[in-house]
Amino acid sequence: MMSYVILVTGASSGFGALTARALADAGHTVYAGIRNTTTRNAPAVADARAYAERHGVDLRTVELDVSGQESVDAAVDTITSEEGRVDVVVHNVGHMVLGPTESFTPEQIAEIYDTNVISTQRVNRAVLPQMRERRDGLLVWVGSSSTYGGTPPCLAPYFAAKAAMDHLAKSYAVELSRFGIDTAIVVPGAFTSGTNHFAHAMHPQDTGTAEAYEALYGGLMEDVGKRLAALAPEDADVGQVARAITEIVDMPKGRRPFRTTIDPADDGSETVSDVADRVRADFYGRIGLADLLTTRVDD
Repeated sequence: MMSYVILVTGASSGFGALTARALADAGHTVYAGIRNTTTRNAPAVADARAYAERHGVDLRTVELDVSGQESVDAAVDTITSEEGRVDVVVHNVGHMVLGPTESFTPEQIAEIYDTNVISTQRVNRAVLPQMRERRDGLLVWVGSSSTYGGTPPCLAPYFAAKAAMDHLAKSYAVELSRFGIDTAIVVPGAFTSGTNHFAHAMHPQDTGTAEAYEALYGGLMEDVGKRLAALAPEDADVGQVARAITEIVDMPKGRRPFRTTIDPADDGSETVSDVADRVRADFYGRIGLADLLTTRVDD
């Protein structure tokens, strides 16, 4: 098995932290991208260091605030100077929201899109030049089952941003295929425990409008969370996502699955996305560009 140099964004907790550890356990050199490493997230940095020492794995942390290109460039430069390259990027960073859609300000919507969508562009622009030059690399995009599955109320800005990220990933996949760069979209369902998505969710700034909705839909936000939790089986394990990503990374280039769904609640995402991906493949065949759906692998 090959050992890769991997950057995981949003790796202070949840999917990101679990994925960084699983990849390190598999023998890779992993950089957990974490912002505010010397202040708010210093405990996460200490936890990662302790894990690396306890398990004898190569898990490191790097200061990475995906909201700023300067921070992204500095993180990639640090990794490249230490290891000579970045082989794999796991686009994991994400930010949840909870509240009636109307009650979020346009600025809040822009912030959610920045975190969940635009941040991936900053990271890609930092790492892709070296990947294109080597004709090798892998982008793993951690999406959401809401893109094609069930979309309960009071989460719309997050759902919209994750859907936008999915479309960005699909376009990158075909545009990078001739450079020998693989794309894998990993689609988690609604894991209501084991992550901090709901605990750290953004709430609407327009409290007056939110209160107007609360008057008619009293307790809906709390009810949505309870109903989502009730859908998931008792043995739903958030670690499944990290294990799936690790399996994908360890597969040979050109043979990695384009989309992998991990959804214990089964909100319908896998059924719809399978159809959507088949339609996409058929369309590329009809316009004579089917070769773009397969990553070029040099002999």
